[in-house]
Amino acid sequence: MLHIGCHLSPSDGLLNMAKTASNLGADTFQFFSRNPRGSKAKALDRNDADAMLLYLSENAFAPVLVHAPYTLNPCAEKPETAQFAELVMREDLIRCTAMRTPFYNFHPGAHVGQGIVIGIEKTTALLNRILTDETDTTVLIETMAGQGSEIGSTFEAVKAIIEGVERNDRVGVCLDTCHVFAAGYDIVNDLDGVLTIFDRVIGLDRLKFIHLNDSMFACGQHKDRHAPIGEGFIGLDGMRRIVTHPVLKELPFCLETPHEKLEEYAEEIKLVRRMTE
Repeated sequence: MLHIGCHLSPSDGLLNMAKTASNLGADTFQFFSRNPRGSKAKALDRNDADAMLLYLSENAFAPVLVHAPYTLNPCAEKPETAQFAELVMREDLIRCTAMRTPFYNFHPGAHVGQGIVIGIEKTTALLNRILTDETDTTVLIETMAGQGSEIGSTFEAVKAIIEGVERNDRVGVCLDTCHVFAAGYDIVNDLDGVLTIFDRVIGLDRLKFIHLNDSMFACGQHKDRHAPIGEGFIGLDGMRRIVTHPVLKELPFCLETPHEKLEEYAEEIKLVRRMTE
């Protein structure tokens, strides 16, 4: 069974967000635990969180995903920038545990001239500081496009981060289809080969979630520009192979495609579901 959803806002409450997902035809979703620009988080309403969890259970939802703010840079050169990322991620993990949400996704950062090795070391060190016994959420490293000085655009870089984390039993991967395609992994013409490499380098057991996005740019261009499903260089046939692939089809998929209206996501969710019929 295909599990598909999109990015939603919890501004009207967690339970209402889950109901919105159902109205869109979704059975999973992701959301920011705070403003995506990384400001202070609203106080958690435990009754609302419990009501959301009950609703998800009663309506057979797949696991949902909490996303870290995009602007965080865990491997920043400036101490104050790196410290802010650590503070936000530490707080978010505590909130995820309180909400009993299983996955927390983050971008591993940009080294900004320090070099990939140092970037990996800094992000790994941060994870070692925030993965404590106080929280039990699994942290997902998102695969990146390699735009600018981003780290995490190769499976080897993701592996290096994971291997450096002492509690790596609580670290997984969120594969973004646009990002890996932009990074040079040809999931259009050689999806099996890419997954074989992923398994050899990282291990498919680490793959927990998929961001399902088409790409505005061709393979290997290192441009992080998402396109609606079927309107980019991955295309409808490429997307169909992804959502029906035996290794991937049981995982939760989340759309991050560039739409302004929820109705557009509802139509796109229908489109993706038809691909599995």
